[in-house]
Amino acid sequence: MRILTLNLNGIRSATKKGFFTWVAQQKADVICLQETRAQEHQLDGAICLPGYHMYFFDAEKKGYSGVALYTKQKPDKVKTGLGWDHADKEGRYIQADFGNLSVASIYMPSGTSGDARQVIKYDFMAQYEKLLIKQLQQKREFIICGDWNIAHKEIDLKNWRGNKKNSGFLPEERAWLDKLFDELKYVDAFRTINQEPDQYTWWSNRGQAYAKNVGWRIDYQITTPGLKHKVKSASIYKAQKFSDHAPLIMDYDLSL
Repeated sequence: MRILTLNLNGIRSATKKGFFTWVAQQKADVICLQETRAQEHQLDGAICLPGYHMYFFDAEKKGYSGVALYTKQKPDKVKTGLGWDHADKEGRYIQADFGNLSVASIYMPSGTSGDARQVIKYDFMAQYEKLLIKQLQQKREFIICGDWNIAHKEIDLKNWRGNKKNSGFLPEERAWLDKLFDELKYVDAFRTINQEPDQYTWWSNRGQAYAKNVGWRIDYQITTPGLKHKVKSASIYKAQKFSDHAPLIMDYDLSL
């Protein structure tokens, strides 16, 4: 089973850059998208993929946030939202269920625009943690894909020394991921098979960050513990640029 995730930084912008032409060739079973920045009714047929079922969860505010899923197999059920206002009004979570497997697209808030948004990010983390704990008590496996807006360790961003006090690499944010991975035993699927440095999925538009690979790894596929040994391959696609993020493609020893 192949799962692909990408923060589009605008679905219409990514479409113009050839994303849907490229992704149609990737043979992904599930495509998880974030930051669509459009209401579904505003989009035309260019965002349709032959052979895929398409599901959107839009933000109430136009041109902002939003997540989507494209699935080859029709899900048993699609769930949108997490249950609290600033997650659901901003269109930050959509989940497809296939048998006892759930695949989700998540777009966690960023705190880079100021203290008020960082408070919202911390609240999101606290509330989402409760749901993550409940998920472990279900007889289901989860693969949660998307832009988590946190670089976990020093290896996960180039300029880690200069970013210790910046949102996305704050001690509290990193400790939260420590808890998810070390205490709750969720799995950073990419790192189960790739421990190399310089593996980034997002680059600032400032300077020559992309060309020089001065980036952050903030896009993840995070799984429940039972899938740890099902990860087969992982790649970050950089040959074409569809967004300020890069697609993260992972294969699992699973079938839908």
